[in-house]
Amino acid sequence: MAIQKTVKIKNRKAKFEYEILDTYTAGIVLRGTEIKAIREGKASIAESFCEFSNSELFVINMTVQEYSHATHFSHAPKSERKLLLNRSELKKLEKEVKNSGLTIIPLVLFTNSKGLAKVDIALCKGKKEYDKREVIKERDSKKQLSRIKKAFNN
Repeated sequence: MAIQKTVKIKNRKAKFEYEILDTYTAGIVLRGTEIKAIREGKASIAESFCEFSNSELFVINMTVQEYSHATHFSHAPKSERKLLLNRSELKKLEKEVKNSGLTIIPLVLFTNSKGLAKVDIALCKGKKEYDKREVIKERDSKKQLSRIKKAFNN
């Protein structure tokens, strides 16, 4: 697979499962061939979440598949990866998570113009079941309305 110039890997379930309160952009500490695998698009943040350990933020369950041209010195696909944020942002997030019971979820994994891997993370609150049903109803009504408009215009 060819290396892509820009990579944008999204967590599509996040906006359905969680109510997004605040977003941040963080750098990621990567080892070895992880950046090459991300540039190939072989990463997933669908099941991942962020957790604090010793006042540092780590992304857990982020999958970065092994690089196709790597030797036997490759990386572990599901290891924890440290996120890089300002100290004030880390303190604010840690306070929110401990006091309010909110969670931090990665939304988008991307490469910037310099080729560095970044991740957009969000401070989220879990949606209730009835909120999810409401979203599904709105989505279905929008689809039906667009079908009616399309039929009316033809």
